Amino acid sequence: MVHAMSGGMWLHRHIWMGHPMAHLVSSNRESLIAYGRSVGLNPERLQYKPLRDPRDGVRRDAWHWDLVGPWLPAKS
Repeated sequence: MVHAMSGGMWLHRHIWMGHPMAHLVSSNRESLIAYGRSVGLNPERLQYKPLRDPRDGVRRDAWHWDLVGPWLPAKS
């Protein structure tokens, strides 16, 4: 998460309603949009959600893609 709060991207995998999914999170909206375009994600589906930075506890602007089904990257 610290990487995402510094402008990088963080893939957070979890289970939602019994199905695997992930959030691809970043404080850098432009990099998420560029990634989304490169893999065919609709920019209108990018979600805004401020997150608390674990380094100092300050809530910062952040965005994420919900990745499910064919959009969910394979585990490496």
